[in-house]
Amino acid sequence: MSVIFFDIGATLADPHPESDGSLTLRPLPRVLSTLDSLSGVRMGVISNPGSIEAAVARALAEAFPGRFTDASLVNWGVKDSRGIFDRAVAGTGGTAAGDCVFVGEDAQERGFAREAGMRTAAHPVFALAATENRSVLRARIELRDGQDPGSLTEAMDETEAVPVEVVSERLVLAAVTARGVEALEHAGFSVDVRGPAEDTVASAARRAASAE
Repeated sequence: MSVIFFDIGATLADPHPESDGSLTLRPLPRVLSTLDSLSGVRMGVISNPGSIEAAVARALAEAFPGRFTDASLVNWGVKDSRGIFDRAVAGTGGTAAGDCVFVGEDAQERGFAREAGMRTAAHPVFALAATENRSVLRARIELRDGQDPGSLTEAMDETEAVPVEVVSERLVLAAVTARGVEALEHAGFSVDVRGPAEDTVASAARRAASAE
């Protein structure tokens, strides 16, 4: 069975220090629904809490109750080499590195994870695709005459697609899987696939989603 590990900051949630000295994690758009869709999949964390590990751990439990409960899959530390990713794989209890996925917005950290043999995704929306070894693609999505821009946003939120750049009211550049392409075309949108998404494209997709 696959194990999906998530970074926290800028991937799962944005941290917000409170006036009383505590820390709050505010889940980013689509994260909670994505985690719900992964029910039954083992999920963990690979993240660097700095000097406030206890505060981050409490905030994680409060922001995502019942979701990251297996302590053996929660890995705290710097992600400046493959070391922490090797340790995360070793802590799964026998899951092969190739069946582990690291989801994080930082391209260099994803590179270290791949050195450890893991699969990677730049955005939680693409976590399931990574477990199934499905590619993320670059695409131009155009609205046809009579279609409302809001309908495209709703359609993308229901499938494996994340906006990278809104070029105009009628044209959006996106990162999307083949499954997402099929869903968007079925919804009546024109989708022009331009090839595999580079890491920079996928990272931009996460930033665009977090700004919504």
